[in-house]
Amino acid sequence: MRRIAGIVLAVLLIGGVVVAVVAGRSNGDKGTATKTVRAVIGSEKAEFFADPDVVKALAAKGYTVKAETSGSWAMEGLDLKGYDLALPSSQAPARELAAKYGVTGTLPRPFYSPLVVVAHKNAAEVLAGNGLATLDEAHRGTLKMAAYLDAARADRTWQQLKGAKKYGELTGTVYLSSTDPETSNSGALYLAAASYVENGGKVVAGAAEVDRTAPLLHRLVSVQGAQQSGSDAVFRDFVSGAGNPLVVVYESQVASLLARGEQPEDLVVLYPDTTVNSDHTAVPLTEDGKAVAELLSSETALRKLEVRHGFRPQGEAAGFASDITYLKQELTGVHQAAVPTSEVLHELARRARGQGGDST
Repeated sequence: MRRIAGIVLAVLLIGGVVVAVVAGRSNGDKGTATKTVRAVIGSEKAEFFADPDVVKALAAKGYTVKAETSGSWAMEGLDLKGYDLALPSSQAPARELAAKYGVTGTLPRPFYSPLVVVAHKNAAEVLAGNGLATLDEAHRGTLKMAAYLDAARADRTWQQLKGAKKYGELTGTVYLSSTDPETSNSGALYLAAASYVENGGKVVAGAAEVDRTAPLLHRLVSVQGAQQSGSDAVFRDFVSGAGNPLVVVYESQVASLLARGEQPEDLVVLYPDTTVNSDHTAVPLTEDGKAVAELLSSETALRKLEVRHGFRPQGEAAGFASDITYLKQELTGVHQAAVPTSEVLHELARRARGQGGDST
């Protein structure tokens, strides 16, 4: 596992693990941090807040951030009394938290990241050879969502795809591994994108459309078996060579890996032709939390560090993914699907997990 600066605590809560990440002054840091801001964040941002350069940039503005990680949807079940800031990975859970804690006004969205599918090279080539994907570079391509959903609906196996028999590791049903949609933002957003395509290019709204799309979503989730509660562990497993050859992650996770100088020969990044952006949205619970959220949105040094960690700062594309071997600098050819309301998305996740048949 990667080393995370500071104190690491594991607390089992709401079906997820909450881990503390302290972003404060290191022994060699002579910064002037005077105010400690307690924050709960999505796990994919742990490395960002633990980065010594991020620590230094925040300290220069007078803040130490003590962060704990949680699944974005699991945050709703946490008691955030005494916290200054919540930073889930999309707007829907952020709006729920804002309503719960009486936070008014526009919620800052300092940076974002689209969902992508990471694939082992053999798997990507087989998908491309069967019309489920296209490859425009050795390590980059496009996943055709409608074709993939058709394959999922038909329970297609790797053995049924031409060219797969020569790869012994490609066996069983073709599916995308994702996180638990009831606790994790990336898993929920995967359902949002899939439901949008299944609903004829329209955002799902209301009971009839939930009923129409839920059977396919249940198929997408049930084939996976047990799911992780956070995207960080899923991505680590993939990079280590474990698990399924196709995994739904955030683009930022791949970009961060590349920024550290790693360029896995076996990695292909597939951008779904219909995807969903993960808009990392801040919910300030105190004035100090609001100040840190504003710094993440406006401070030049922090915005550059956000890019280093693979996030796309709002309103800025230049400078992102200068090495386009694996990633797209501009998201051309990628349709951004709208996300259902929080209530509908919760119901889609519940139904995808096989919990009942009633709809809201």
